[in-house]
Amino acid sequence: MKLPQPSQLTRRKFVASATTVAATAGVWSELPAQESNSPNEKINLICVGTANRAAADVDGVKSQNIIAFCDVDSRYLDVALSKHKDARGYADYREMIDTESSKADGIVVATADHNHAPATMRAINAGLHCYCEKPLTHTVQEARMIAEAAKKKGVVTQMGTQIHAGDNYRRVVEIIRSGAIGDVTDVHVWVGKVWGGGELPEKGETPPANLNWDLWLGPAPVRPYAAGRYHPASWRRWWAFGQGTLGDMGCHYMDLPFWALDLRHPTSCEAEGPEVHPETCPEGLIVKYQFPQRQGHVGQLPPVSLTWYDGKKVPREVAGEKVPNSGVMFVGSKGHLFSTYGSYKLFPRDKFSNFQAPEQSIPNSIGHHAEWIKACKDGSPTTCNFDYSGALTETVLLGNVAYRVGKKIQWDAKTLTSPNCPEAAQYISKEYRAGWEVNPAV
Repeated sequence: MKLPQPSQLTRRKFVASATTVAATAGVWSELPAQESNSPNEKINLICVGTANRAAADVDGVKSQNIIAFCDVDSRYLDVALSKHKDARGYADYREMIDTESSKADGIVVATADHNHAPATMRAINAGLHCYCEKPLTHTVQEARMIAEAAKKKGVVTQMGTQIHAGDNYRRVVEIIRSGAIGDVTDVHVWVGKVWGGGELPEKGETPPANLNWDLWLGPAPVRPYAAGRYHPASWRRWWAFGQGTLGDMGCHYMDLPFWALDLRHPTSCEAEGPEVHPETCPEGLIVKYQFPQRQGHVGQLPPVSLTWYDGKKVPREVAGEKVPNSGVMFVGSKGHLFSTYGSYKLFPRDKFSNFQAPEQSIPNSIGHHAEWIKACKDGSPTTCNFDYSGALTETVLLGNVAYRVGKKIQWDAKTLTSPNCPEAAQYISKEYRAGWEVNPAV
């Protein structure tokens, strides 16, 4: 076995120190990545997942040395290995992490949601810097555990909300913070995608030879394979593996108001939708979060109500304006701002016809993956580190908790409990199959 290079050990120690200082100074989500002190030095990475969304993540880090891949589908794995001739292949990410962590600097996790936390926590415990797809975890408790473990271990982290690196989100944040639309007390966020509905297959099938079904299930309870019902994409509609449309898209769209309004933890949450199904997520959902008064980047900010809509529940009109199938609407005391991923509009139109955007204060990103790679090398901050994205993920997933218990829940973020709804605990955390537990290192 190849021993870790001294330069790798030195870099890990440096980055751990630098990230601790950055977190203490409270600069996680604002400082831009700077030019690398060693731009030609490549880091060693291992990747969990190789196809679909994972393929895009692999492409985002291919400038570095990818030394190993893991995929439960041998067809996908073979394609990745054919493009990276020197990389080693694994079916079980536990084996890959345990075997390769002494040689690797970081890991990219891009699996179905239920495997995010087990893979990421194992990597954190091994001292690896972590890039993990959204939502960061499958449960609220996992998000808190992962964020705390990463901070304690001093590893560099980034959640895969790639649109956060786009110019439009940055300009919207600047406008909101400038006070152009006044005090924002109401935000509406909606996505017309549908990940829900369906019933359990009547009978199971033999998995194809290329798929290790037991490893795909990972921490989830054992169930029979059924072609086209879970792998490779439909898992998002099942509670055992995903969190529906809210889990899929919430971290992308709610990221914008979280960033612009300095949100963190709601004080209450309630949801409405169709009758709760024990196995599959709803085809349409409305979730209402209440956030308290808080200290923001531009001073004291008023309480905010944030409403999420998805699937068959998306609105056609928001704040008096006709809207497309997805977007974010900030409602302020002096006007409204509507944003998509790539553009924004201010209302009323006549009032803002000659609007001059504030001077740019948030630097353009060098790229979402590039931020993380650079931070792994020199300890510079990332904008979607697990402290920020962990709180975002907690909030997103709390909406499904409220929906599944069928009542408004008061939320104590410090203890991850609902004082008025103890039954929420069953959806805040979950049990794992033996060998797949999510436990931080002591």
